[in-house]
This record gives sequence, structure tokens and C-alpha cells, in this order.
Amino acid sequence: MRSSLAPGIKLATSFSRDSWYRGFILVLTFLFYTAYHLSRKPISIVKSQLHQNCSFVVKPADLNVTDNVTWCDWAPFDQDNYQNLFGILDNCFLVAYAIGMFFSGMFGERLPLRYYLTAGMLSSGLFTALFGLGFYWNIHSLWYYCFMQAMNGLVQTTGWPAVVACVGNWFGKGKRGFIMGVWNSHTSVGNILGSLIAGAFVSSAWGMSFIVPGIIIGTTGVICFFFLVESNSEREPLLGNSPSSEEIFSNHTSVQATEEHAEAISFWGALRIPGVVEFSLCLLFAKLVSYTFLYWLPLYIANVAHFDPKGAGDMSTLFDVGGIVGKWAASSCSPHGFGVGVVMLLLPSQASNVCLCCLNAFVELLSTVSRMHCTSMLLLCGALVNGPYALITTAVSADLGTHECLRGNSRALSTVTAIIDGTGSIGAAVGPLLAGLISPTGWNNVFYMLIVADVLACLLLSRLVFKEVHRWCGHAARQRG
Repeated sequence: MRSSLAPGIKLATSFSRDSWYRGFILVLTFLFYTAYHLSRKPISIVKSQLHQNCSFVVKPADLNVTDNVTWCDWAPFDQDNYQNLFGILDNCFLVAYAIGMFFSGMFGERLPLRYYLTAGMLSSGLFTALFGLGFYWNIHSLWYYCFMQAMNGLVQTTGWPAVVACVGNWFGKGKRGFIMGVWNSHTSVGNILGSLIAGAFVSSAWGMSFIVPGIIIGTTGVICFFFLVESNSEREPLLGNSPSSEEIFSNHTSVQATEEHAEAISFWGALRIPGVVEFSLCLLFAKLVSYTFLYWLPLYIANVAHFDPKGAGDMSTLFDVGGIVGKWAASSCSPHGFGVGVVMLLLPSQASNVCLCCLNAFVELLSTVSRMHCTSMLLLCGALVNGPYALITTAVSADLGTHECLRGNSRALSTVTAIIDGTGSIGAAVGPLLAGLISPTGWNNVFYMLIVADVLACLLLSRLVFKEVHRWCGHAARQRG
């Protein structure tokens, strides 16, 4: 009897080469932005190592010191104002990122994305590694670390607009909500990997917590140079016609024809597109909440629960695990309207209070039940904080992508994306700064600040929700008629 084709081969050959190519680009850009976030995360893990309660640390026998509280801290973060210094360090990165993002999209439109991403990842790897080398070079100057953070923030702006434009070049609107939901989890995956990698070295040699991620993102930059194909038009010599099995993707022939004649949109022209300002301000408050957790959650757990730096870093990854689920859920719900977004923005306000109480109770580590409750609240808060973040970015593609200025023009979409993410990055800079200033007065006040930001983000979505409700009512009336 003649043997049939193996099931795995049948599955592989059921997709066209064009489908495989699109999948490869999706995986590639996912890895690129995962590396970007992986290299941002170490600073939040290392904070609790740079300043810790040294009275709990075993002192080497040959070390003669008089200060039992700060002898193991890394100057200049051994002072009483260490939280303010950490806030300054965060802001050097985030302010530079916010400023650079407004210009990054315009550069991304005018430069080849492959070269742009490659240069950005190689530069980011360099500055991330240089920060870690401060440990081995015994550098104790705040200005050195601030400069490395600021330069890294600038070069990291190459990532988001470029990968969004690249994905926009390849994928249509047919299944974009689901595709972007899965793809958008790269930030949480990067945060998790960054936390685990940094945590593996933080207690023994915290410099490696930066050097290893720097090497990883630099390596992905080399991969980008050799393998990234920016758009459909570049693959014509490599791929043949697409068969009908590729119906999960839209046909891009007409889009690519438009792309060749599309012109870059101006900064003020992008601001005049309806919805850009609202999305930008809403993302500002959403990123304020998300990035405060990103940069301060490990230190919060270390201070409140008295974890060691590695344990605090590992525990903080639960927040990002919940974020992956939240992003998938939000992107799946995005076709059903923005009302879901308001619900998902309101719930974190209440969940943050419960999470705060659980973490405070976790200080005593009384039982396995308290640990389980804290784990559950970290997962829930991660889903409810990061879900709206993903929903906003998905809604940008769905709502603004239909505007006549952007239809079929991913070059213009790069500028709009940079404006929205750049405004959001202002919130990302303000949140950790406020956390550094407010946390000495009590961690409760930090959570109150996050609740206010959530409510403001909800209010900025009110017009869009009203539009959705009006559309639903009109649809229901037509059905009755």
C-alpha cells in the first residue's frame, strides 16, 4: 500500500510561501521588540541591589566598616534620597525616549527600516552594556549612569514605529485584531525575560544584568540586518503568486501600488487627524500606570515583602504574565467596541487597592494562602493594567487606519504611531518620576496616583464610547425596521 504524505508535511504545504513569509516577518518583529523591552527591564531589578538594608547581609570578615546599614550599597545610591535618585535615573531614559519618539517616526519614514532597526538595536546594546560595565569599572558617578540611560532612551525610539510600519506593510486588516493581540505580547514577554536574566546575576555581579541583555539586543540587530524584509514589494523575486489558502491575510497588491506613491505626512497634519489627540492623551495616562509598575514593582516588593533582589524580580514577572493574558483578551474584544476598554480601565483602579492590601499582608509571609492571594492579585493587576494599553494601540490601527490620510499609507501611519506613542511616553516618564517622589511618603499614595491616572484615561475615551453606543443604537434600529 502506498504511504500517504506525513501530516506535518501536509500542514506545511497547505500554506503558501507568501503565508510562510508573512509568518516569518511576524515572528522576526516580535523577537525584535521583545529584545527592546528585555534590555529596558534590568534597571528595575537592580534597584533593590544598588540600595538594600545591609544589616541583613552577611559582612565579609576582612571588611572593616562602621556603617552597618549602607556598607553594601552602591554609591551614589547609598544615600537617604536613593528613591529620588532612582526616579532621576528612570527619567533620563524615559524623557529622552519621549522626546526622541516624536522625531523617530519621521526618520523611520525616510530611512530603510532594516538599517534603521539594525542601528537602533546595536546602539541600544552598546549603551545597555556600558551601564553594566560601570560595575566592573567601579564607577560611582550619577552622571555616568544618567548619560547611559538617556542615550539608550534615544536609540530605543527606533523600535516601535519601525516594527509597526513593517507589520503594517505585510498584514491586512482582515484578522488584524487577533494578530496584533498575539504580537502585542512582545512587551510582556520581553519584561519577563529581562527580569529573569537580570535576576540571575543581580546578587552576584549586577553588571552582568545589563551586559547580557545588551549582547542579546545587539545580536538581534545583526539578525535584523541579514533577514528583515521591509515590505511585500521586496519579496517579489523570492515568492510566487499567493494561492487561495492565504485568505486569512488581505491582498496587498493595491496597497503596495499605493505605497510607492504615498508621501510622508507632516507632524501638524497628523495631529489634525480626528482621534489622534484623544488616543495620545489616553495612552499618556495608560502608560503612566503601566511604566510605574514596570520600573518600581520589584523595588516595592523588596521593600514591603522584604524579598531579596532576585526573589522580588521573579515575583514581579507575574504582573507581566497577567499582562500577556490581558493583551490577548483586549485585542479579541477590540472589534466589539471601546466600551470594553473603559471597563478594563476602571477595574484596575479597584484591583490596585486589593493588590496593595495583599502585598502589605504579604510582608509577614504568614502562610501559603497569603502568597497565593498575592500571586493572584499580581496576575489580575497585570491583565487589567496592560489590557487597556494593548486595546488603545489596537484601536489606533482600527479607527485611525480608516482615515483618508492613512488609508494604504503605512509611511504616514509611522508618524501617527510615533506621535501617539511619544505622548504616551511622557506619561511613562512622569509615572516613575512621581513614584520616586511620592514613595517616601508611603506606598499607598503611589497607588492613589495610579487610580487617578486610570480614571483620567477613562474620561478621554468617553467620546469614542459615545460614538460606539450611537452606532449600536443605529444598528439595532435598522434591525427593528
